[in-house]
Amino acid sequence: MPKRDSFTYTVQARCTPAEALALLADPRRQADLHPLIVRVRRVPSRPGALSSYTITDRLPVGPLRLPTSYHADVLVAEPDEVVTVARQWPATTVRNHTRLRSEPDGVLRIDVEITLTAPAPLFRYAFGQARAAHLTLASRLGAALDRPAPES
Repeated sequence: MPKRDSFTYTVQARCTPAEALALLADPRRQADLHPLIVRVRRVPSRPGALSSYTITDRLPVGPLRLPTSYHADVLVAEPDEVVTVARQWPATTVRNHTRLRSEPDGVLRIDVEITLTAPAPLFRYAFGQARAAHLTLASRLGAALDRPAPES
């Protein structure tokens, strides 16, 4: 029986929605920010996807870091929203729903909801790894997108 849970985070950056969209809708540009990713390869788009990728991570298992690959699809890439879905055997899915909103002070607010579904025996480990990796990504995302505030 599969289990499902979600977590959220918010990042603020001084950038345009187009700059954030370019980074968030392209996993190849996130490889240096995501702590588990070691390789991203674009593949032909799967049905219903704007773009598709095969991604290789190195997952910690005790003292080892084991490589694992999965498929990721960008389903929505709009100025105010990005949706990606990653699928890995056995029956593990990570859905990333990101909303972008410009705030009056020139800051872009990036709200992310990550939903993970996995078989019950794998769920605790998979959810813990996804949460840790995405929170590390979040801690690096603002700095990657920030540009200096305009001088008054």
